[in-house]
Amino acid sequence: MNLQPLDDRVLVEPIEEEEKVGSLVIPDTAKEKPMMGIVKAIGNDFDLEGKKSLKELLKVGDKVLFGKYAGQEIKINNKKHLVIKREDLLAIVK
Repeated sequence: MNLQPLDDRVLVEPIEEEEKVGSLVIPDTAKEKPMMGIVKAIGNDFDLEGKKSLKELLKVGDKVLFGKYAGQEIKINNKKHLVIKREDLLAIVK
């Protein structure tokens, strides 16, 4: 990955599930935003006042849960990614 998030941010590729109702596929505009994704890159924490660093908590490839409207959306190689702050990460999915 040629993108390194700064400070307490994580680069996440959202997991988008195709939704069907019967034989109809629901268009992207009618879908809810994904709230789960795969960690692609991790920033370097600074001055966390005794908290564990992101690299101690996460690793590239982890599946994470994040807030519905969290992060800044960017495109890398025509794929949607989010740059999310540590405080907007809710859980690691195991």
